[in-house]
Amino acid sequence: MLLRGILTIVLNAVALITVAQLFDSFQLDGFGTALLASLILSVLNLIVKPILIILTLPLTIFTLGLFLFVINAVTLMITQALIGDSFVIDGFGTAILAAVILAILNLLLNKLVKDTLTSK
Repeated sequence: MLLRGILTIVLNAVALITVAQLFDSFQLDGFGTALLASLILSVLNLIVKPILIILTLPLTIFTLGLFLFVINAVTLMITQALIGDSFVIDGFGTAILAAVILAILNLLLNKLVKDTLTSK
């Protein structure tokens, strides 16, 4: 179980680095910063995200779940605010696009790793 958590954090860091390569307005100083951002993002997803989901439940239902991308963007912005100058997102629009791409990348990476581990 601990190995799965560490693997998830590393895969999320890889996804963050990939998003940083795609957007000029999404900057990470290196893989160490990506690991730290991934760790902070995981903690925020455990603590802050459920509270935000409950508070915005009517809006989330009205938008058929699309508002969850806004919540993910908010957690990304909180993460970059906590880390400081080594992780910069220029604008909320970039954060929303990054949240969408991160969700897709995490889905693909986790599926790839799961398929690789179960085939052995």
